[in-house]
Amino acid sequence: MRSDRMKKGFERTPHRALLYATGVPKSGMRKPFIGVATSFTDLIPGHIGMRDLERFIEKGVHTAGGYPFLFGVPGICDGMAMGHRGMHYSLPSRELIADLIESVAEAHSLDGLVLLTNCDKITPGMLMASARLNIPSIVVTAGPMMTGRNKGEKLSFIRNTFEATGKYKSGEISKDELQTCEQGACPGAGSCQGLYTANTMASLTEAMGMSLPGCGTTPAVMSDKRRIAYDSGECIVELVKKQILPRDILTRAAFENAIRVDLALGGSSNTVLHLLSIAHEAGVKLPLDLFNKLSLTTPHIASLEPVGPYYMEDLHWAGGIPAVLKRLGTKIKDNPTLSGKTIKKIVSEVKYIDEDVLRPMSKAHHKEGGIAVLNGNIAPLGSVVKQSGVSDKMMHFIGKARVFDSEEATMRAITGGKVKKGEVVVIRYEGPKGGPGMREMLAPTAMLIGMGLGDSVALITDGRFSGGTRGPCIGHISPEAMEGGPIALIKNGDSIEIDIAKRKIELKVSEKELEERRKKWKAPKPKITTGWLARYAKAVTSANTGAVLKA
Repeated sequence: MRSDRMKKGFERTPHRALLYATGVPKSGMRKPFIGVATSFTDLIPGHIGMRDLERFIEKGVHTAGGYPFLFGVPGICDGMAMGHRGMHYSLPSRELIADLIESVAEAHSLDGLVLLTNCDKITPGMLMASARLNIPSIVVTAGPMMTGRNKGEKLSFIRNTFEATGKYKSGEISKDELQTCEQGACPGAGSCQGLYTANTMASLTEAMGMSLPGCGTTPAVMSDKRRIAYDSGECIVELVKKQILPRDILTRAAFENAIRVDLALGGSSNTVLHLLSIAHEAGVKLPLDLFNKLSLTTPHIASLEPVGPYYMEDLHWAGGIPAVLKRLGTKIKDNPTLSGKTIKKIVSEVKYIDEDVLRPMSKAHHKEGGIAVLNGNIAPLGSVVKQSGVSDKMMHFIGKARVFDSEEATMRAITGGKVKKGEVVVIRYEGPKGGPGMREMLAPTAMLIGMGLGDSVALITDGRFSGGTRGPCIGHISPEAMEGGPIALIKNGDSIEIDIAKRKIELKVSEKELEERRKKWKAPKPKITTGWLARYAKAVTSANTGAVLKA
């Protein structure tokens, strides 16, 4: 066992003395040491229920003959960090989490890991660590939140808070109605109710086989979630004994299956960044163009919030991720999973699918998948749009550029009524380097939707969007402005054409004019020059590579 490095031999007497000081019994020294990396915090609704799951993971580990050690990793709530300085830290925290888990697992020679997670950057960060370390690991996602209720209407986080602010601004709802949304949208523990980034990543983790069947969609605080936690604790000990490693599971087939599931569900565009980064750590080549290739042959079969009327609780009762895999049929590749069952075996055990929530492919909402990658002279290295959230009217749009160099300036213009129909809002210097941290632009997009401009204004950025974003919003534009990408050369009034069906985004300015602008362009001073974000900005790569850090 890896842990024998600090447990065996007379020269390890000091190490054992310290372990005994923690309360480890003599019998525990003979057992596999299992690290339980937990992102419990009182700050995030998706994580407040983890103390309970920690207990059940511990029970499972003990029952199977292992010895568990809990250690904490940080968690950031994107919803709370949105629209202010805090969002600079969200994406970079993914790298911190991976580094922290690597540090603890290597320093203490742990034999295996249970990764207890839930929200946006924490799940991919843990998966990156798992792939990098390549020691037995299993993920437990803490589960989605149930919807709120008001007079028979379901309430959820994005539509009934962020978009509600726009409706209040435009006079569509009253202050009392806004207050009702504020207090009722998030009724308790769990990740936000729709197919936003947290729940999309939980679903894809299960689709890849890195968590047990049912884990990705089982709601928080349900007894089933306790059982999954317990079973995961037992499972990790078996994984250690059999030396089943993350890279045995995280194959090219696993990533392709995850992309297919993402496309079929219409999941968050952030998963493009995260799957690329996890694949990077796993040593799997995953080109950005693969998302387009698979999208053309993967129908969009589920219409979940923020796009449609259904929520994660509905997806769970519709059959969950196994049902999605079954719906996709031969498009899904067989692959091992940590449960010991192959993907095909899991699919064969599906007995029920709710056809309203998960349509047959012949009756799909859209013939193509939920995500599209656009290229053109604005984005030579690619950009990403959640096309399942775009109305037919806005799939092709030509508008005049309205340029901003920060999210804050954009918000002042939108709330001040200065953004008009027919415009393309350009938010730049918000990429991985320029942000730094590639902030989510949920506040401006939700405000546009709430103010009734979702079908008349487009938004493009080298930043990114929340999984809750809908409308013609193109993010991840690469190269980013801070690197001198073409988005840095756009001027107010320039004509921009967005053609999602043709996968094109073009600035209608001659190459000669762009070259003249390029000669005059100078990189602005970094927005943040102190702390670890300054170091992050120097090391982070482009969005089209997953915004990973250079070695």
